[in-house]
Amino acid sequence: MEETSIKLAVYIPTLAGGGAERVMLRLAGELAGRGYRVDLLLKRRRGAYEGQLPSGVRIIELERGWKAWGRCFLAIKARSADCVGLALPVLLAPKPMMSLRYLPAFVGYLRRERPAALVSALYYANLLALWARELAGVPTQTVVCEHNTISQTLASEIKWPAPRRRRLLGLIHYTYSLAEGIVAVSNGVADDLAAMTGIARASITTIYNPAVSADLDELAGAPLDHPWLAPAQPPVVLGVGRLEAQKDFMTLIRAFAQLRAAQPARMIILGEGKQRPLLEREIRRLGLDEDVQLPGWVDNPYAYMARAAVYVLSSAYEGLPGALIEALACGCPVVSADCPSGPAEILDRGRYGTLVPVGDDTALAQAIMTTLAAPPKRATLQARAQQFGAKAAVERYLEVLLGTPEPSRARDAVNGVRPCRLG
Repeated sequence: MEETSIKLAVYIPTLAGGGAERVMLRLAGELAGRGYRVDLLLKRRRGAYEGQLPSGVRIIELERGWKAWGRCFLAIKARSADCVGLALPVLLAPKPMMSLRYLPAFVGYLRRERPAALVSALYYANLLALWARELAGVPTQTVVCEHNTISQTLASEIKWPAPRRRRLLGLIHYTYSLAEGIVAVSNGVADDLAAMTGIARASITTIYNPAVSADLDELAGAPLDHPWLAPAQPPVVLGVGRLEAQKDFMTLIRAFAQLRAAQPARMIILGEGKQRPLLEREIRRLGLDEDVQLPGWVDNPYAYMARAAVYVLSSAYEGLPGALIEALACGCPVVSADCPSGPAEILDRGRYGTLVPVGDDTALAQAIMTTLAAPPKRATLQARAQQFGAKAAVERYLEVLLGTPEPSRARDAVNGVRPCRLG
């Protein structure tokens, strides 16, 4: 497609192997493929997705500055805007907020390049993007995207007393009111964001992730040399995700132990993370060493999805789990924890895969056995996955980024909310 003169910017902090990062990389690539000039802004050009950067996208690695500069500048601006109390959670610097050291470079980029629109993902990255836009004083349309239920994210990531957490939620509300668009990746994420922050639900747009890429079929059909996935082998249960508490692979491992006690089976969990030692210890305790593998990060999980007997999502919480959609697109039967939020929306309340209570290993084991005994038709699953294709998602993002939606700050003003202007 012929390149346009319109420049768009996409901001994610790192190339870590998470769902939000994968989605934003795909979005950047799809926008570039439509002829837009796309800059991908990063704090660090390192991580699991380093080898999967989309073609046609310019990579901007923000320069790391003196962290006290960002704090001091934000404190001065917050004081002038009469919202120091709300800014305290950031000024006191919990770990996710250490991005303030990149604020000067972000401001400099916006003043120099002046993109027509900017989209960011993850709440702490969203705050930084909006502060940078306000401090830069540029007319860049800025859209923030929530990929997880904010209530669960804050509860798991920031162990604060309730009063300090309320201040952070207030800061999110006030800062998001500066955005031209607020996007949630599922209705559940949107409902949770509105309930937790007080942002008007009508001002949050749901856009399902561009989870099914054009090359997924090719990747799913790629050769895979794994003896467990050869014909005439016992069925393989597949899990995919970071080895972190959110994914609750401990419950999956315990469910698999019950499955294997009832029938021959094997399990592969793709991903890497801090919980690897805990999970390996549980695998040994349950005597599953010969039937469970944790091979770590792989570049092409779709080849595994296309050959596994069932894909299982055991998460305690999600936003819109892309791997669940991708498994459907590969024709793999799925079983999922009915966690907040996303699985019930993807599976149409159980029509396209079994939903079980979060953390219930017995119910999970039974659902896996039932699915193995009577798997749904591949074509039905693949047709459902196409509802989450990239084309529709990118068109919706372009409407929000380059259209003329009523700014969320104007909507909030109608609802009696006073934005905290930092500029």
